[in-house]
Amino acid sequence: MPKKIKTGAEKTRWDLSFLYSGPNDPLLDKDTSRLVEMIKNFSSSHKGRLAETLGQAINDLSEINMLQSKIDLYLYLTQSLNVAESAIKSKIAEVEKMTSWAFGEYMSFFDIELVALDDTALNKLYTDEPVVAKHRPWIEHVRVFKPHLLTEQVESALAKRSPFGSGAWSELFDELEADLEFKLGRKKLNIKEIHHILTESKDAKERFEAMTILNKGLGGSFAKYSAQTLYMVTGSGGVENKERSYRHPMEGRNKSNRIPDSVVTMLHKAVEEVAGPLVKRYYRLKAHHLGLKTLRWSDRNAQMPFSDNTVVTFKEATDIVLAAYESFSPTLAGLIRESIKTKKIDAPATKSKRSGAFNFSVVLPEKEPVSFTFLNYLGSNRDAMVLAHELGHGVHGLLAGKEQGPLMSRAPIAYCETASVFGEMTTYNFLKKRLKKAGDDKALLAMVMGKIDDIINTAVRQIGFSNFERRIHGMDSSYTTWAEPKKLSVGDYDKIWLETLKQLYGEEGEVFTYENTEHLWSYISHFHRPFYVYGYAFGELLTQSLYARQSDLGDKFETLYLDLLRSGGTKNIVELVKPFNLDPTQEKFWADGIKVGLGAMIEEAEELSRNL
Repeated sequence: MPKKIKTGAEKTRWDLSFLYSGPNDPLLDKDTSRLVEMIKNFSSSHKGRLAETLGQAINDLSEINMLQSKIDLYLYLTQSLNVAESAIKSKIAEVEKMTSWAFGEYMSFFDIELVALDDTALNKLYTDEPVVAKHRPWIEHVRVFKPHLLTEQVESALAKRSPFGSGAWSELFDELEADLEFKLGRKKLNIKEIHHILTESKDAKERFEAMTILNKGLGGSFAKYSAQTLYMVTGSGGVENKERSYRHPMEGRNKSNRIPDSVVTMLHKAVEEVAGPLVKRYYRLKAHHLGLKTLRWSDRNAQMPFSDNTVVTFKEATDIVLAAYESFSPTLAGLIRESIKTKKIDAPATKSKRSGAFNFSVVLPEKEPVSFTFLNYLGSNRDAMVLAHELGHGVHGLLAGKEQGPLMSRAPIAYCETASVFGEMTTYNFLKKRLKKAGDDKALLAMVMGKIDDIINTAVRQIGFSNFERRIHGMDSSYTTWAEPKKLSVGDYDKIWLETLKQLYGEEGEVFTYENTEHLWSYISHFHRPFYVYGYAFGELLTQSLYARQSDLGDKFETLYLDLLRSGGTKNIVELVKPFNLDPTQEKFWADGIKVGLGAMIEEAEELSRNL
């Protein structure tokens, strides 16, 4: 059983007071009213006149975006600390209703009129107005969606109704998940504590018991609610995709990510064909070290028997991460020090908090980029790597925010993972060098295998999620044909989930047994943001390819990498990695990304195992 151990994370809480003093701060209401007024004025100033006023419209839209970001940042971060708190939930609903109505009533014209501008008028604006020229990548990206925009009246109605759609189901989902309790022995544990057992316990029996009560606890009413939530997501998405003339449900996400459909297909194919066999090979090695012939699913993330289970204090974790970033880029390390100094991290795991970890970076009024990191830190080595990962997102947001401003700072989902995975890899290799120098081969093997676990979870498991997601949105089991999504029962979801697990990890008994896994789909909240998950695998493999270029590029690499981060959302994936002589439109790129990262680490683990 996990003991409540103090790690120092308990004292690491973020300070939001520079935004608002609380949900009832009069300034919050004042800013919300001011935001609505700015939106209204935007319409009266620019509707029907974009050919003449586009430059000023971009400036006005930037101000709207920054004020909205301030409000949204405060509300989301505050709710994340206590997802069931009624006062903050009420305030979020109130603000969403006001702003969604205002955007729907006064701003629906903008994208429609922007994509309708003829090339001659737009080219003249690019030449004559610096602010328009600077925002050309953003403008051209908006224009990609020209075939999919509806009439102004319909876009207005959709915006006004958005607070009452599938997102409302997802909001309650977070609250219900936070309230889940699982009885293990005499103790009641939340979902974060159960996951801690599955990753940190060296007792196979305890891990299996934890998986059993997790799966059982997710069944029943929670699985039913989760199934209905997914139906709302897939059903409403299916209707809207058809109305917007998307060829398939993933097209909108792929276009948002600036990635061709063919490249997304290559990614899925490479993971199945190249990573799939490597995964089975690795887990057979893992079973050998655990003394097991066949692994249970509860053994998947188990540590090696010789792993170091010493609790890593939060101070130690931040020192390690800072030293690792400093060894690569003093610029990035300086940004992290400032985040710690100005209380931009909330670290402890508490019952009321949202699960998982995230980073939230925005540009505030006066063009001030800020970044907040949210953790559930319990003191494991994996938790320290999560810290490095989320701070990677943070430095990405800060650099891009400063360089690109509010409208172009956010990288598309599929490669916003680049900096986070890179930060994780930098920290991993920093620690690995220390272990090699110390000559501790057992600890080194445990660390390598732990990193392999993480890469498999980030790349292979997320493609498994994506396959499940594609199936529930209407794709057939061969992943070639789309149909209308259907209302599925809990049993239907269970069946599809197990099929997609076995597709990448092998049939029953080949490497794993899958007892007590059928309901595990039900707590994956990323499914409420359709086709978000493949971005994790994309970012992992992209970053492994980038990381492998360091030795070839030498001193040039840091400059190129910082330029990549500063580009924010201004480039497509081909433009982004061209300076590194990489081409993601080729199948070989994805196969190589798997081989230089996951493949090389498995070979290293096998060699270390032979030596031991």
